[in-house]
Amino acid sequence: MLRLIVFILALLAPAAALARPIPIKVVVVTAFEIGKDTGDAAGELQLWVERFPATETVNIPGVERPARLTKDGVLVINTGMFGRARTSLSSLIVDPRFDLSRAYWLMAGIAGVDPKAGSIGSAAWSDWVVDGDPLYEIDDREIIAGWPWGLYAANSNGPGEKGDHAGASGMAWRLDPGLTRWAFEQTRNIPLADNAHLAADRAGYPEEPAAQKPPHVFVGASLGTVRFWHGELRTRWARDWVRVQTDGQGVLAMTDGEDQAVLDTLTLFASSKRVDPRRVLILRTASNYSRPGAGKPNRITFADGGLEAGVEAAYRVGAPVVKALVAGWSTYADTIPQGAAK
Repeated sequence: MLRLIVFILALLAPAAALARPIPIKVVVVTAFEIGKDTGDAAGELQLWVERFPATETVNIPGVERPARLTKDGVLVINTGMFGRARTSLSSLIVDPRFDLSRAYWLMAGIAGVDPKAGSIGSAAWSDWVVDGDPLYEIDDREIIAGWPWGLYAANSNGPGEKGDHAGASGMAWRLDPGLTRWAFEQTRNIPLADNAHLAADRAGYPEEPAAQKPPHVFVGASLGTVRFWHGELRTRWARDWVRVQTDGQGVLAMTDGEDQAVLDTLTLFASSKRVDPRRVLILRTASNYSRPGAGKPNRITFADGGLEAGVEAAYRVGAPVVKALVAGWSTYADTIPQGAAK
């Protein structure tokens, strides 16, 4: 009988091994791609596929494009933009093929930059992520006298109040300060692409010292919304919204469409122990300004060369951090890296 049991266990062992989830060290999250995944104009995904490289494809139900997997445990996913990011991330997290319990998450994508905070082609590690979606809206032509704009928090009396968004969103997430500082310290001196087109755009903001700097790496808050917005007044609204929702601790740097989805989704799954939301890094790179410069129309457009510069910066700054996490996995699997305390 004992021999029979041993024989049966031996037969079952390969099947059990095949069913064991793949341990993932880092998930790189991108939101959009242009055309194919390789060989044409690059969106946020392509440089990770071609340069990292991440060549093995994995189809995940609920995700439009195949994910990419490396032999050392890095998974690169393209979630789709805006609302699709929530569905794609949820589909990944519940996929039984992957063990994401100790994975680090890097959102690496382009964004609009507030010229008060930085310049086109720059990269910002987010210390805060703020959700700009759950709000009340009144047409600006019909707002109450004295209001600066018609956007205000749910269950509040008007602009400038934090409101109550229970059941809709976490609204403001402070990313692990030590991990964010560590990522910044790893990358603060990385040279970023610059050219005459980007310099010409910087010249349109003579009153903003940060916008005058060549592309560089810095730290600041990101604001996520599922709508494109642009202009001086909306930028003022965004600065104020970030200030209010973070109780004065966050300063607007980047504007995008998915960071709020990433943080809200990971936070909701945290109680299941499938993911650890402390292990999240958000890297946003500037492809356009949030308001027009001198002489420019108030239209939502990429700066000339801004898309290419933003995509390049996202890979150039993000890849060294991913490689450092993998190289130091014997430590970082259990201990989150921490930068020097301020």
